[in-house]
Amino acid sequence: MDIMPYLSQVISVSLIAIFMAISPGADFVMVTRNSVFYGRAAGLYSALGISLAIWIHVAYSIAGLAIIISQSIILFSIIKYLGAAYLIYIGWRTFKAKSNLNIEGASSSLTMSKFSAFKIGFVTNSLNPKTTIFFLSIFTQVVNPETPLWMQLIYGAIISLAHLVWFSGVSIFLSQPAFLKKFQEWKNVIEKAIGTLLIAFGLKVATTNIG
Repeated sequence: MDIMPYLSQVISVSLIAIFMAISPGADFVMVTRNSVFYGRAAGLYSALGISLAIWIHVAYSIAGLAIIISQSIILFSIIKYLGAAYLIYIGWRTFKAKSNLNIEGASSSLTMSKFSAFKIGFVTNSLNPKTTIFFLSIFTQVVNPETPLWMQLIYGAIISLAHLVWFSGVSIFLSQPAFLKKFQEWKNVIEKAIGTLLIAFGLKVATTNIG
């Protein structure tokens, strides 16, 4: 397996992967929410869920379904409305929540299981039309029909790893006790702000067009 003939594709996919990961969106807000209000473990498991959800997009892109989804109003609408409804639901729950960060700012009185944190990250990314559009771009403009399967899997691994590293870093940073202390006085405002952002992203997703 010689990777050199595909070096330009690797560089392009890597740059796109970094942009995908760091660009503001529902994934970032969800990891922020879970890290700040439920602790570092919740944020890290959400990051893991996001990175593994990337393989859902890899799978349908390799199978050629990305183009079908992009050209099917019904299929794309199902994805985007499910994603929008989920974001609005989580956003409303966050908006109405009443967490209580302790005086040391080290943890929240609310708890979230590892599976729940993982599920939130996984579902959020799986139903994100923005990610679908990114993968459509990669597998129609960067990857060509002659690109072997093993290289396409490497591209998927690059994108998945970029998301895992970025969102794990975000979680670790936001869950620092010194950082959380600064949230103590403003925790109720922050809950409302994060809830509002998730609802706004949900509404934005609902109006997303493929073209």
